[in-house]
Amino acid sequence: MSQLVRLETARGRAVLAATVLGSGMAFLDSTIVNVAAKHIGQDLHAGFTALQWVLNAYTLALASLILLGGSLGDRLGRRRIFLIGATWFALASLACALAPNAGVLIAARAVQGVGGALMTPGSLAIISASFIAEDRAIAVGAWSGLSGVSTAIGPLLGGWLVQYHSWRWAFLINLPLAALVVFLGLRFVPETRSTRTSHTPDVAGTALVAGALALLTFGSTHAGTAGWSAVTVGTCAAGAALLVVFVLVERRAREPLVPLRLFADRTFSGTNAMTLLTYAALGAVLFVLVLHLQVSGGYGALAAGLATLPITILLLVLSARSGALATRIGPRAQLIAGPLLAAAGLLLTLRIDAQHRNYLLDVLPGVVLFGLGLVTLVAPLTATVMAAAPGDDVGIASGVNNAIARAGGLLAVAVLPPLAGLRGEAYRQVPVMVHGYRVVALCCVGLLVLAALAVALSVRPKSERL
Repeated sequence: MSQLVRLETARGRAVLAATVLGSGMAFLDSTIVNVAAKHIGQDLHAGFTALQWVLNAYTLALASLILLGGSLGDRLGRRRIFLIGATWFALASLACALAPNAGVLIAARAVQGVGGALMTPGSLAIISASFIAEDRAIAVGAWSGLSGVSTAIGPLLGGWLVQYHSWRWAFLINLPLAALVVFLGLRFVPETRSTRTSHTPDVAGTALVAGALALLTFGSTHAGTAGWSAVTVGTCAAGAALLVVFVLVERRAREPLVPLRLFADRTFSGTNAMTLLTYAALGAVLFVLVLHLQVSGGYGALAAGLATLPITILLLVLSARSGALATRIGPRAQLIAGPLLAAAGLLLTLRIDAQHRNYLLDVLPGVVLFGLGLVTLVAPLTATVMAAAPGDDVGIASGVNNAIARAGGLLAVAVLPPLAGLRGEAYRQVPVMVHGYRVVALCCVGLLVLAALAVALSVRPKSERL
Protein backbone atom coordinates (compact mmCIF):
# COMPACT_ATOMS: atom_id res chain seq x y z
CA MET A 1 0.00 0.00 0.00
CA SER A 2 1.36 3.42 -0.99
CA GLN A 3 2.54 5.71 1.76
CA LEU A 4 2.12 8.84 -0.37
CA VAL A 5 -0.10 11.51 1.18
CA ARG A 6 -2.25 14.37 -0.08
CA LEU A 7 -1.63 17.93 1.03
CA GLU A 8 -5.27 18.71 1.77
CA THR A 9 -5.54 15.88 4.31
CA ALA A 10 -4.80 16.23 8.03
CA ARG A 11 -1.83 13.92 7.60
CA GLY A 12 -0.46 15.96 4.70
CA ARG A 13 -0.69 19.19 6.70
CA ALA A 14 1.04 17.49 9.63
CA VAL A 15 3.91 16.31 7.41
CA LEU A 16 4.32 19.84 6.08
CA ALA A 17 4.21 21.30 9.61
CA ALA A 18 6.88 18.89 10.88
CA THR A 19 9.29 19.71 8.06
CA VAL A 20 8.72 23.47 8.30
CA LEU A 21 9.27 23.48 12.06
CA GLY A 22 12.42 21.39 11.72
CA SER A 23 14.01 23.54 9.04
CA GLY A 24 12.78 26.67 10.84
CA MET A 25 14.73 25.74 13.99
CA ALA A 26 17.91 25.30 11.98
CA PHE A 27 17.40 28.61 10.13
CA LEU A 28 16.74 30.44 13.39
CA ASP A 29 19.89 29.15 15.04
CA SER A 30 21.98 30.03 12.00
CA THR A 31 21.32 33.70 12.76
CA ILE A 32 20.51 33.91 16.47
CA VAL A 33 24.11 34.73 17.42
CA ASN A 34 23.97 37.82 15.20
CA VAL A 35 21.33 39.26 17.53
CA ALA A 36 22.64 37.79 20.78
CA ALA A 37 26.39 38.34 20.28
CA LYS A 38 26.71 41.49 22.38
CA HIS A 39 24.77 40.04 25.30
CA ILE A 40 26.63 36.72 25.16
CA GLY A 41 29.92 38.60 25.20
CA GLN A 42 28.90 40.66 28.23
CA ASP A 43 27.38 37.77 30.18
CA LEU A 44 30.18 35.25 29.54
CA HIS A 45 33.01 37.81 29.39
CA ALA A 46 33.79 36.60 25.86
CA GLY A 47 36.13 38.36 23.46
CA PHE A 48 35.39 38.78 19.76
CA THR A 49 37.21 35.57 18.79
CA ALA A 50 34.98 33.59 21.14
CA LEU A 51 31.89 35.20 19.57
CA GLN A 52 33.17 34.21 16.15
CA TRP A 53 33.45 30.62 17.31
CA VAL A 54 29.97 30.66 18.83
CA LEU A 55 28.72 31.31 15.29
CA ASN A 56 31.34 29.33 13.38
CA ALA A 57 31.24 26.16 15.49
CA TYR A 58 27.60 25.70 14.45
CA THR A 59 28.20 26.61 10.81
CA LEU A 60 31.34 24.45 10.59
CA ALA A 61 29.52 21.31 11.73
CA LEU A 62 26.54 22.10 9.51
CA ALA A 63 28.61 22.82 6.38
CA SER A 64 30.86 19.79 6.90
CA LEU A 65 28.14 17.24 7.57
CA ILE A 66 25.06 18.38 5.66
CA LEU A 67 25.83 16.19 2.63
CA LEU A 68 26.47 13.20 4.88
CA GLY A 69 23.17 13.91 6.65
CA GLY A 70 21.32 13.74 3.35
CA SER A 71 23.12 10.54 2.39
CA LEU A 72 22.31 8.88 5.72
CA GLY A 73 18.65 9.80 5.29
CA ASP A 74 18.55 8.26 1.83
CA ARG A 75 20.16 5.07 3.14
CA LEU A 76 18.74 4.60 6.66
CA GLY A 77 15.39 6.36 6.36
CA ARG A 78 14.66 10.03 5.94
CA ARG A 79 12.16 10.22 8.80
CA ARG A 80 14.50 8.34 11.15
CA ILE A 81 17.48 10.63 10.50
CA PHE A 82 15.27 13.75 10.54
CA LEU A 83 13.87 12.85 13.98
CA ILE A 84 17.26 11.87 15.34
CA GLY A 85 18.51 15.25 14.15
CA ALA A 86 15.60 17.09 15.82
CA THR A 87 16.17 15.30 19.13
CA TRP A 88 19.92 15.86 18.92
CA PHE A 89 19.33 19.52 18.10
CA ALA A 90 17.05 19.97 21.12
CA LEU A 91 19.49 18.39 23.57
CA ALA A 92 22.33 20.52 22.20
CA SER A 93 20.12 23.62 22.47
CA LEU A 94 19.58 22.82 26.15
CA ALA A 95 23.36 22.55 26.59
CA CYS A 96 23.76 25.95 24.87
CA ALA A 97 21.22 27.53 27.20
CA LEU A 98 22.93 26.13 30.30
CA ALA A 99 26.50 26.92 29.21
CA PRO A 100 28.46 28.44 32.11
CA ASN A 101 31.20 29.90 29.90
CA ALA A 102 32.11 30.58 26.30
CA GLY A 103 34.06 27.34 25.86
CA VAL A 104 31.09 25.17 26.80
CA LEU A 105 28.79 27.27 24.60
CA ILE A 106 31.10 26.84 21.61
CA ALA A 107 31.25 23.07 22.12
CA ALA A 108 27.47 22.87 22.48
CA ARG A 109 27.02 24.93 19.31
CA ALA A 110 29.20 22.46 17.40
CA VAL A 111 27.05 19.58 18.66
CA GLN A 112 23.97 21.57 17.69
CA GLY A 113 25.36 21.93 14.18
CA VAL A 114 25.61 18.14 13.89
CA GLY A 115 21.92 17.90 14.74
CA GLY A 116 21.15 20.55 12.16
CA ALA A 117 23.12 18.64 9.51
CA LEU A 118 21.03 15.52 10.21
CA MET A 119 17.74 17.44 10.22
CA THR A 120 18.06 20.07 7.48
CA PRO A 121 18.47 17.96 4.31
CA GLY A 122 15.71 15.61 5.44
CA SER A 123 13.00 18.29 5.58
CA LEU A 124 12.78 18.89 1.84
CA ALA A 125 13.59 15.26 0.98
CA ILE A 126 10.64 14.08 3.10
CA ILE A 127 8.29 16.41 1.23
CA SER A 128 9.57 15.25 -2.15
CA ALA A 129 9.19 11.59 -1.21
CA SER A 130 5.95 11.76 0.82
CA PHE A 131 3.44 13.69 -1.29
CA ILE A 132 1.62 12.52 -4.40
CA ALA A 133 2.99 13.91 -7.65
CA GLU A 134 0.13 16.39 -8.12
CA ASP A 135 0.73 17.98 -4.70
CA ARG A 136 4.52 17.86 -4.62
CA ALA A 137 5.25 21.24 -6.21
CA ILE A 138 2.57 22.93 -4.09
CA ALA A 139 4.02 21.37 -0.94
CA VAL A 140 7.55 22.46 -1.83
CA GLY A 141 6.30 25.99 -2.48
CA ALA A 142 4.46 26.03 0.84
CA TRP A 143 7.57 24.73 2.61
CA SER A 144 9.68 27.48 1.01
CA GLY A 145 7.24 30.21 1.92
CA LEU A 146 6.61 29.05 5.49
CA SER A 147 10.33 28.47 6.08
CA GLY A 148 10.89 32.02 4.89
CA VAL A 149 8.30 33.25 7.38
CA SER A 150 10.14 31.40 10.16
CA THR A 151 13.34 33.12 9.05
CA ALA A 152 11.57 36.48 9.13
CA ILE A 153 10.24 35.82 12.63
CA GLY A 154 13.73 34.85 13.83
CA PRO A 155 15.16 38.36 14.35
CA LEU A 156 11.91 39.53 15.99
CA LEU A 157 11.58 36.56 18.34
CA GLY A 158 15.30 36.27 19.04
CA GLY A 159 15.71 40.00 19.64
CA TRP A 160 12.71 40.09 21.98
CA LEU A 161 13.94 37.10 23.99
CA VAL A 162 17.47 38.48 24.23
CA GLN A 163 16.46 42.01 25.16
CA TYR A 164 13.64 41.31 27.60
CA HIS A 165 14.60 37.93 29.04
CA SER A 166 18.00 36.35 28.28
CA TRP A 167 20.01 35.11 25.34
CA ARG A 168 19.63 31.66 26.92
CA TRP A 169 15.93 31.65 26.07
CA ALA A 170 16.83 32.00 22.41
CA PHE A 171 18.10 28.42 22.67
CA LEU A 172 15.55 27.09 25.16
CA ILE A 173 12.71 27.89 22.77
CA ASN A 174 13.95 25.05 20.55
CA LEU A 175 12.92 22.43 23.12
CA PRO A 176 9.11 22.69 22.74
CA LEU A 177 9.51 23.14 18.98
CA ALA A 178 11.61 19.98 18.72
CA ALA A 179 9.14 18.07 20.89
CA LEU A 180 6.34 19.04 18.49
CA VAL A 181 8.47 18.03 15.49
CA VAL A 182 9.15 14.60 17.00
CA PHE A 183 5.46 14.09 17.89
CA LEU A 184 4.28 15.00 14.38
CA GLY A 185 7.05 12.98 12.78
CA LEU A 186 6.38 9.80 14.72
CA ARG A 187 2.63 10.01 14.20
CA PHE A 188 2.22 11.31 10.67
CA VAL A 189 5.43 11.29 8.58
CA PRO A 190 5.91 8.14 6.46
CA GLU A 191 9.33 6.52 6.30
CA THR A 192 11.05 6.71 2.92
CA ARG A 193 14.43 5.64 1.57
CA SER A 194 16.29 5.96 -1.71
CA THR A 195 15.98 2.87 -3.87
CA ARG A 196 19.28 3.66 -5.60
CA THR A 197 21.54 3.82 -2.53
CA SER A 198 23.58 0.63 -2.41
CA HIS A 199 26.93 1.55 -0.91
CA THR A 200 28.14 3.05 2.34
CA PRO A 201 28.27 6.84 2.72
CA ASP A 202 31.51 8.59 1.81
CA VAL A 203 32.90 8.82 5.34
CA ALA A 204 36.45 9.49 4.11
CA GLY A 205 35.32 12.43 2.00
CA THR A 206 33.26 13.82 4.88
CA ALA A 207 36.19 13.56 7.30
CA LEU A 208 38.54 15.27 4.85
CA VAL A 209 36.26 18.20 4.09
CA ALA A 210 35.40 18.64 7.79
CA GLY A 211 39.10 18.61 8.70
CA ALA A 212 39.97 21.04 5.93
CA LEU A 213 37.26 23.53 6.91
CA ALA A 214 38.16 23.21 10.60
CA LEU A 215 41.86 23.88 9.99
CA LEU A 216 41.18 26.80 7.64
CA THR A 217 38.69 28.33 10.07
CA PHE A 218 40.94 27.87 13.11
CA GLY A 219 44.04 29.14 11.31
CA SER A 220 42.42 32.25 9.88
CA THR A 221 40.59 33.09 13.13
CA HIS A 222 43.75 32.61 15.17
CA ALA A 223 45.68 34.77 12.71
CA GLY A 224 43.29 37.62 13.46
CA THR A 225 44.43 37.69 17.09
CA ALA A 226 47.97 36.29 16.97
CA GLY A 227 49.06 37.37 13.50
CA TRP A 228 50.33 35.21 10.67
CA SER A 229 52.80 33.18 12.66
CA ALA A 230 54.30 29.85 11.67
CA VAL A 231 51.45 28.13 13.54
CA THR A 232 48.65 29.99 11.76
CA VAL A 233 50.25 29.70 8.32
CA GLY A 234 50.95 26.01 8.90
CA THR A 235 47.38 25.38 10.04
CA CYS A 236 45.90 27.07 6.97
CA ALA A 237 48.38 25.26 4.71
CA ALA A 238 47.35 21.95 6.27
CA GLY A 239 43.71 22.79 5.62
CA ALA A 240 44.46 23.60 1.99
CA ALA A 241 46.41 20.35 1.67
CA LEU A 242 43.43 18.39 3.00
CA LEU A 243 41.25 20.00 0.33
CA VAL A 244 43.68 18.73 -2.32
CA VAL A 245 43.56 15.26 -0.79
CA PHE A 246 39.76 15.50 -0.71
CA VAL A 247 39.66 16.16 -4.46
CA LEU A 248 41.97 13.22 -5.14
CA VAL A 249 39.89 10.89 -2.96
CA GLU A 250 36.63 12.03 -4.54
CA ARG A 251 37.99 11.31 -8.00
CA ARG A 252 38.48 7.66 -7.06
CA ALA A 253 35.48 7.11 -4.77
CA ARG A 254 32.75 4.79 -6.03
CA GLU A 255 30.00 6.97 -4.53
CA PRO A 256 31.71 10.30 -3.80
CA LEU A 257 30.34 12.85 -1.40
CA VAL A 258 30.80 15.47 -4.14
CA PRO A 259 30.70 14.10 -7.72
CA LEU A 260 33.45 16.13 -9.37
CA ARG A 261 31.95 15.49 -12.81
CA LEU A 262 29.40 18.19 -11.99
CA PHE A 263 32.13 20.83 -12.09
CA ALA A 264 33.01 19.93 -15.68
CA ASP A 265 30.04 22.12 -16.63
CA ARG A 266 31.23 25.73 -16.82
CA THR A 267 27.90 27.13 -15.69
CA PHE A 268 27.78 24.86 -12.64
CA SER A 269 31.33 25.82 -11.66
CA GLY A 270 30.74 29.54 -12.21
CA THR A 271 27.48 29.71 -10.30
CA ASN A 272 28.99 27.80 -7.38
CA ALA A 273 31.92 30.22 -7.36
CA MET A 274 29.35 33.00 -7.24
CA THR A 275 27.58 31.20 -4.38
CA LEU A 276 30.81 30.99 -2.38
CA LEU A 277 31.58 34.70 -2.85
CA THR A 278 28.03 35.99 -2.38
CA TYR A 279 27.26 34.01 0.76
CA ALA A 280 30.68 34.85 2.17
CA ALA A 281 29.76 38.53 1.88
CA LEU A 282 26.25 37.91 3.24
CA GLY A 283 27.47 35.95 6.28
CA ALA A 284 30.24 38.36 7.25
CA VAL A 285 28.34 41.60 6.79
CA LEU A 286 25.19 40.51 8.64
CA PHE A 287 27.24 39.20 11.57
CA VAL A 288 29.14 42.48 11.91
CA LEU A 289 26.28 44.84 10.97
CA VAL A 290 23.95 43.69 13.76
CA LEU A 291 26.78 43.98 16.28
CA HIS A 292 27.76 47.38 14.83
CA LEU A 293 24.24 48.72 15.31
CA GLN A 294 24.29 47.69 18.97
CA VAL A 295 27.82 48.89 19.78
CA SER A 296 28.07 52.01 17.62
CA GLY A 297 24.42 52.91 17.12
CA GLY A 298 23.15 52.15 20.61
CA TYR A 299 20.42 49.84 19.28
CA GLY A 300 18.89 47.25 21.61
CA ALA A 301 18.94 43.57 20.62
CA LEU A 302 15.36 43.71 19.35
CA ALA A 303 15.88 46.85 17.25
CA ALA A 304 19.16 45.49 15.83
CA GLY A 305 17.48 42.21 14.92
CA LEU A 306 14.61 44.01 13.23
CA ALA A 307 16.98 46.31 11.31
CA THR A 308 17.69 43.63 8.71
CA LEU A 309 14.09 42.35 8.55
CA PRO A 310 13.41 44.23 5.27
CA ILE A 311 15.86 41.88 3.55
CA THR A 312 13.76 38.85 4.46
CA ILE A 313 10.50 40.60 3.62
CA LEU A 314 11.80 41.54 0.17
CA LEU A 315 12.93 37.96 -0.42
CA LEU A 316 9.52 36.61 0.60
CA VAL A 317 7.53 39.06 -1.53
CA LEU A 318 9.66 39.32 -4.66
CA SER A 319 11.65 36.05 -5.04
CA ALA A 320 8.95 34.32 -7.12
CA ARG A 321 8.76 37.29 -9.49
CA SER A 322 12.53 37.38 -9.77
CA GLY A 323 12.56 33.69 -10.68
CA ALA A 324 9.83 34.21 -13.27
CA LEU A 325 11.74 37.10 -14.83
CA ALA A 326 14.88 34.96 -15.06
CA THR A 327 12.87 32.26 -16.82
CA ARG A 328 11.78 34.76 -19.47
CA ILE A 329 15.04 36.61 -20.10
CA GLY A 330 17.65 34.13 -18.87
CA PRO A 331 19.48 34.32 -15.53
CA ARG A 332 22.74 35.95 -16.63
CA ALA A 333 21.66 39.59 -16.42
CA GLN A 334 20.17 39.16 -12.93
CA LEU A 335 23.13 37.16 -11.66
CA ILE A 336 25.43 40.02 -12.67
CA ALA A 337 23.17 42.87 -11.57
CA GLY A 338 22.21 41.31 -8.22
CA PRO A 339 25.67 41.30 -6.61
CA LEU A 340 26.34 44.81 -7.90
CA LEU A 341 23.09 46.12 -6.38
CA ALA A 342 23.95 44.40 -3.09
CA ALA A 343 27.42 45.96 -3.20
CA ALA A 344 25.89 49.40 -3.71
CA GLY A 345 23.67 48.79 -0.69
CA LEU A 346 26.69 47.98 1.46
CA LEU A 347 28.37 51.19 0.35
CA LEU A 348 25.36 53.13 1.66
CA THR A 349 25.74 51.51 5.08
CA LEU A 350 29.28 52.86 5.47
CA ARG A 351 27.88 56.11 6.87
CA ILE A 352 26.48 54.37 9.98
CA ASP A 353 28.30 55.46 13.13
CA ALA A 354 27.53 56.99 16.54
CA GLN A 355 26.33 60.23 14.89
CA HIS A 356 24.61 58.72 11.83
CA ARG A 357 22.39 56.01 13.28
CA ASN A 358 18.88 57.13 12.33
CA TYR A 359 17.20 54.02 10.98
CA LEU A 360 15.14 55.62 8.23
CA LEU A 361 17.93 57.89 6.98
CA ASP A 362 21.15 56.00 7.64
CA VAL A 363 20.31 52.29 7.87
CA LEU A 364 17.17 51.48 5.88
CA PRO A 365 18.30 52.72 2.41
CA GLY A 366 21.39 50.51 2.39
CA VAL A 367 19.53 47.52 3.84
CA VAL A 368 16.75 47.82 1.23
CA LEU A 369 19.19 48.11 -1.68
CA PHE A 370 21.20 45.18 -0.34
CA GLY A 371 17.96 43.18 -0.04
CA LEU A 372 16.92 44.07 -3.60
CA GLY A 373 20.29 42.79 -4.79
CA LEU A 374 19.70 39.48 -3.03
CA VAL A 375 16.17 39.27 -4.46
CA THR A 376 17.60 39.80 -7.92
CA LEU A 377 20.13 36.98 -7.63
CA VAL A 378 18.91 34.28 -5.20
CA ALA A 379 16.11 32.61 -7.19
CA PRO A 380 18.00 32.66 -10.53
CA LEU A 381 21.13 31.36 -8.81
CA THR A 382 19.37 28.32 -7.36
CA ALA A 383 17.56 27.60 -10.61
CA THR A 384 20.75 27.92 -12.68
CA VAL A 385 22.69 25.56 -10.41
CA MET A 386 19.90 22.96 -10.66
CA ALA A 387 19.55 23.37 -14.44
CA ALA A 388 23.29 22.86 -14.95
CA ALA A 389 23.20 19.42 -13.30
CA PRO A 390 21.98 16.20 -14.97
CA GLY A 391 18.51 15.09 -13.90
CA ASP A 392 19.76 12.26 -11.69
CA ASP A 393 22.15 14.60 -9.88
CA VAL A 394 19.77 17.46 -9.05
CA GLY A 395 19.55 16.44 -5.39
CA ILE A 396 23.30 16.20 -4.85
CA ALA A 397 23.82 19.43 -6.83
CA SER A 398 21.46 21.22 -4.45
CA GLY A 399 23.33 19.77 -1.47
CA VAL A 400 26.71 20.79 -2.86
CA ASN A 401 25.49 24.33 -3.49
CA ASN A 402 24.04 24.52 0.02
CA ALA A 403 27.29 23.31 1.57
CA ILE A 404 29.34 25.77 -0.50
CA ALA A 405 27.08 28.65 0.62
CA ARG A 406 27.56 27.75 4.29
CA ALA A 407 31.29 27.25 3.86
CA GLY A 408 31.57 30.70 2.28
CA GLY A 409 29.89 32.34 5.26
CA LEU A 410 31.97 30.28 7.67
CA LEU A 411 35.33 31.30 6.20
CA ALA A 412 34.36 34.95 5.74
CA VAL A 413 33.29 35.31 9.38
CA ALA A 414 36.57 33.69 10.40
CA VAL A 415 38.81 35.85 8.19
CA LEU A 416 37.35 39.33 7.69
CA PRO A 417 36.44 40.70 11.16
CA PRO A 418 39.84 39.99 12.78
CA LEU A 419 41.66 41.47 9.81
CA ALA A 420 39.51 44.58 10.29
CA GLY A 421 40.75 44.96 13.87
CA LEU A 422 37.77 43.35 15.61
CA ARG A 423 39.49 41.18 18.18
CA GLY A 424 39.55 40.60 21.92
CA GLU A 425 37.29 43.10 23.71
CA ALA A 426 38.28 46.02 21.47
CA TYR A 427 35.07 45.57 19.45
CA ARG A 428 33.15 47.14 22.38
CA GLN A 429 34.83 50.49 21.66
CA VAL A 430 32.80 52.59 19.23
CA PRO A 431 35.73 53.88 17.08
CA VAL A 432 37.10 50.34 16.72
CA MET A 433 33.70 48.96 15.79
CA VAL A 434 33.02 51.71 13.25
CA HIS A 435 36.39 51.20 11.57
CA GLY A 436 36.06 47.42 11.68
CA TYR A 437 32.60 47.43 10.12
CA ARG A 438 33.72 49.70 7.29
CA VAL A 439 36.67 47.46 6.47
CA VAL A 440 34.48 44.34 6.51
CA ALA A 441 31.82 46.03 4.37
CA LEU A 442 34.37 47.17 1.78
CA CYS A 443 35.84 43.66 1.63
CA CYS A 444 32.34 42.30 1.07
CA VAL A 445 31.79 44.83 -1.72
CA GLY A 446 34.88 43.38 -3.36
CA LEU A 447 33.56 39.82 -2.93
CA LEU A 448 30.26 40.78 -4.56
CA VAL A 449 31.99 42.41 -7.53
CA LEU A 450 34.03 39.22 -7.97
CA ALA A 451 30.79 37.21 -7.81
CA ALA A 452 29.36 39.25 -10.70
CA LEU A 453 32.58 38.76 -12.64
CA ALA A 454 32.45 34.97 -12.08
CA VAL A 455 29.00 34.88 -13.67
CA ALA A 456 30.01 37.14 -16.55
CA LEU A 457 32.83 34.71 -17.41
CA SER A 458 30.88 31.47 -17.01
CA VAL A 459 27.16 31.87 -17.73
CA ARG A 460 26.23 32.38 -21.35
CA PRO A 461 23.42 34.73 -22.45
CA LYS A 462 20.11 33.03 -23.18
CA SER A 463 20.41 33.77 -26.90
CA GLU A 464 23.67 31.81 -27.10
CA ARG A 465 22.12 28.76 -25.42
CA LEU A 466 19.20 28.51 -27.82
